[in-house]
Amino acid sequence: MDKDDTLLIGKIVGVHGMKGYLKVYSFDESTDLFGPGRQIRLKSSSGVINTFTVKDVQPYKNTLRIAFDEISDRTAAEALVGSELLLNRSELPEPEEGSWYWCDLIGLAVFGIDGTYLGHVENLFETGSNDVLVVKRGEEEVLIPVTASIVCDVDFKEQKISVDLPEGLL
Repeated sequence: MDKDDTLLIGKIVGVHGMKGYLKVYSFDESTDLFGPGRQIRLKSSSGVINTFTVKDVQPYKNTLRIAFDEISDRTAAEALVGSELLLNRSELPEPEEGSWYWCDLIGLAVFGIDGTYLGHVENLFETGSNDVLVVKRGEEEVLIPVTASIVCDVDFKEQKISVDLPEGLL
């Protein structure tokens, strides 16, 4: 894994109020990445990247309301709608034991515990109760729940995931 990869951590989906607050859809469950003082790069839809400093962050429904030091009114905020929020991988905290960043799992080979090749992780999504690996082999797609009883091992050195699939999942 390259710790200096640039990662997409959220997207600006709207504005809130007249003081320049932005509605941000975060790809992280906590607000830790958006703490006051944090420098975050915003990539506009035209590809221009600028750095902004977080002034305030507030959870709001299924988004965050974020104020940046550099944005003080609604007009300036509206110009940023659609922008992506970026951080370097090296700026992220190490995940807890048994947890992984989705971006690290994408592309890994997936094998059954008997050694059967099942495919590569193409994507992941959240169901509310657990995350799900989208594993593709050719045109076939298998959805594998990310639970402790199914995901036996994630080996980044070998670039593979070992899973113990329950009867009937394939």
